[in-house]
Amino acid sequence: MSVAAAQKKKLNRPLPWRTAGLYLLTLWAVVTLNFLIPRLMPGDPVLALLDPASGNYLTDQQIRQEVEAYYGLDQPLPVQYTNYLGRLLRGNLGTSIHLKEPVAKLIAIHLPWTLLLMIPALVISSLVALFLGAHAGWVRGSPLDRSLLVLFLGLWNMPVFFLGLLLLLFFGVQWQIFPIAGAVTRFQQYGSWLDWLLDVLYHLVLPLTALTLSMIGGRFLLMRNTMVSVLGQEFMVVARAKGLSPQVIKYRHGMRNAVLPFFTVFATQMGLAVTGSIFIESLFAYPGMGLMMFEAVGRRDYPLLDGTFLVISLAVLLANLAADIFYVFLDPRVSAQ
Repeated sequence: MSVAAAQKKKLNRPLPWRTAGLYLLTLWAVVTLNFLIPRLMPGDPVLALLDPASGNYLTDQQIRQEVEAYYGLDQPLPVQYTNYLGRLLRGNLGTSIHLKEPVAKLIAIHLPWTLLLMIPALVISSLVALFLGAHAGWVRGSPLDRSLLVLFLGLWNMPVFFLGLLLLLFFGVQWQIFPIAGAVTRFQQYGSWLDWLLDVLYHLVLPLTALTLSMIGGRFLLMRNTMVSVLGQEFMVVARAKGLSPQVIKYRHGMRNAVLPFFTVFATQMGLAVTGSIFIESLFAYPGMGLMMFEAVGRRDYPLLDGTFLVISLAVLLANLAADIFYVFLDPRVSAQ
């Protein structure tokens, strides 16, 4: 069998059963943790009913018991867990205790806003880090390389909420260039869908910039260091000996090989993007999944917490699964074990 045929067979190999089983086990662990973590926090969803300072205060203890029975909170934890798994298998995420709406409906409303924030942030931060990191590694030790290192090291070590707060104070409050909250202008009448889209993008500038800057530092450092390590490889020496142009050597040979670990980290950093979006959405009152999750934590809204945690965890899990699959296509030398 030729080398090309062997590589083709390796690329066409399906995901091994062992790897698939590992992901199924991880999925079960994620579902279980999504159920347990909210219920291990202090308080419960109907505790506010007995709090005189709450707007939902009820004096009747019987009503509280009826509410607990309605949502199954009066049952033992193993029974609640069994019912929870049964609802998931039927595709039922439950009903929000505080908002009185199906969790699936609330996720369908808020998830597009989070995707609108996260996907451009991931793409922009990755592209900028990819090309700047490759160039900085290519000109390692130069004034440009040192300047970029200082800049992105600073961004990497700066908390995301602090970045967002700086943008909010200067561009939103001090100079009043961009809006400080929301995703659209309230009570605005739009003449066309284009006016609505421009207003959405206008409100997106500050949260998108904050989330992008928070993710770009680590990726730049990874790409730069990987590029430096690639420059000493034998194939780079051979490429120079052939008389290829510096641009061809840098991008076609150097950057192409340095991008492999960068792609792997891109998938594993989905969780960091989710965490950053929670802070950013809360800071800018952006109506995405992060803000909804932040409010659900304060209200101990178990069904809403279960649903949002599950969707976000599945997104991270699927990103890592995609990385495992497509990494074989990016590097035929690697096969799933």
